[in-house]
Amino acid sequence: MGVQGLEVLLVTSRDTGRWVTPKGGRMAGLTDAAAAAQEALEEAGVEGCIAEAPLGEYHYLKRLKRRAPRPCVVSVYPLEVQRELADWKERAERDRRWMSAFEAADAVEEADLAGVIRSLNAWVSGR
Repeated sequence: MGVQGLEVLLVTSRDTGRWVTPKGGRMAGLTDAAAAAQEALEEAGVEGCIAEAPLGEYHYLKRLKRRAPRPCVVSVYPLEVQRELADWKERAERDRRWMSAFEAADAVEEADLAGVIRSLNAWVSGR
């Protein structure tokens, strides 16, 4: 995909409704990239070709019910979407929206994540 048509798929967080990338924890028996692809399927209903190396990482405070927020570091793996499902595991719990990289960077709250999203244009150009 060329930079001109580059879009980013964001989903809403279940707890706060803010725009985020699909994310999750490590999964036994899967590489981090494969786990990221699984999370994209469950949270956003998309499948495709995932990069084996992360595009970047960001830090955020995970807001937990009845507990203090916990600092987390998230590695972001780019996924070239090849299939978008009409129904998926967390469809009833999240909204998803395609945005330009510029719109997506402005839509997320985490400054580090916005920076990773802004780096997508350079990453795609360098492929």
